[in-house]
Amino acid sequence: MDTIASLFSFITTPVSWVIVQFHSVYGALFGPDTGWAWGLSIVSLVILIRICLIPLFVKQIKATRAMQTLQPEMKKIQERYKNDKQRQSEEMMKLYKDTGTNPLSSCLPILAQSPFFFALYHVLNSIASNDTIGVINTSLLESAQKAHIVGAPLAVKFTDSASKVEALGASLTDVRVVTAIMIVLMSASQFFTQRQLMTKNVDTTVKTPFMQQQKMLMYVFPIMFAVFGINFPVGVLVYWLTTNVWTMGQQMYVIHNNPTPGSKAQAAYLERLHKHVTQHNKVSRRRDKVIVKAIVAKGRDRNEFERKFINGLSKAGLAAQADGTVIKSDTAAAVEAEDGTPTTGTPRRQQPKRQTKAQRQSGVAKAAGEAEPKTSLIKSDEPEDAKPAAAAKKGGAKSGSGTRSKAQSGQRKGPQRPKSPSKK
Repeated sequence: MDTIASLFSFITTPVSWVIVQFHSVYGALFGPDTGWAWGLSIVSLVILIRICLIPLFVKQIKATRAMQTLQPEMKKIQERYKNDKQRQSEEMMKLYKDTGTNPLSSCLPILAQSPFFFALYHVLNSIASNDTIGVINTSLLESAQKAHIVGAPLAVKFTDSASKVEALGASLTDVRVVTAIMIVLMSASQFFTQRQLMTKNVDTTVKTPFMQQQKMLMYVFPIMFAVFGINFPVGVLVYWLTTNVWTMGQQMYVIHNNPTPGSKAQAAYLERLHKHVTQHNKVSRRRDKVIVKAIVAKGRDRNEFERKFINGLSKAGLAAQADGTVIKSDTAAAVEAEDGTPTTGTPRRQQPKRQTKAQRQSGVAKAAGEAEPKTSLIKSDEPEDAKPAAAAKKGGAKSGSGTRSKAQSGQRKGPQRPKSPSKK
């Protein structure tokens, strides 16, 4: 541990200085020697670090989604070069280079947080060993040793002996109960964070080895926290529990407002967005416009949930635009102009009613009657010899129309088979 402490000694002094500054504020409110003052100082240190790591968290989200998008291509490479590991690695690196993806980007927040974690561990370990460190002088060291969090001193561990715990003014039972509860909470928060990522924010249409690895990590990480947690001081457990809760809340916010395409979270988000858009006939928030713009740009490459969202807008008489806005569609506007009442969707085509056989025959007879020539009082200019020819032409037209009407009414075309005479 001394080697690790020496590696991160450059950050030990800044971490101790930040803790002392927060302690001076909380000490004025709760008392300088209380567990509230020192505990809240550690919590505030976590919040400050995580705020500074938000840009890295955004990069982590983008990198994770890029890796999920590349999973089908990666699977093809693995199957194509399954007998040649070197060629497989070369093709993988080429794929990462062509797409601008870095697999290590998803680990950036954890890697960036590690120096602060080890620095805090060394500070608390020095407090337990009665050694000054950084800007923590002798008076602050005595104050930190007197601080108890729910009966457990700030610098004790689950594995410490009873004599060491009693020297800090606490009982071994209280220390082990408090540390066990904190370890369980720390492991549970890690498990829930990974579980909601796997169940809500993963593209369910793609089954890849990456998903199996994430499922494995969902169970491995909590076990690792439980095993290593018994060797962490109470102050470090406070730090790690706080950062797990922060990660869980931050991830819930991202899943709720910017879910992964094709995931269950996207289906729930688009359902909420569809309800809001149909009520107000517009997209209000900027991030909603960005998502609608991306869905429109996909075209035929939309997934099931995105197609359902676009079709739902069409049924409501709305149309999504390329800039992410939503307007009323032309079909809905035309219907509204005709009957003067607002519509909630595109008009449906009315199917004609099916007529009975008697109605069809009466319609054929009526059409045949209307086709007969009417007598006119006006004298015709045609010669007498032309009248029989005209009458023959009209008669042919009438018979043709009658035949077509009968054919349309469901009867068979062409000459009809004569009925067989009835036998007596």
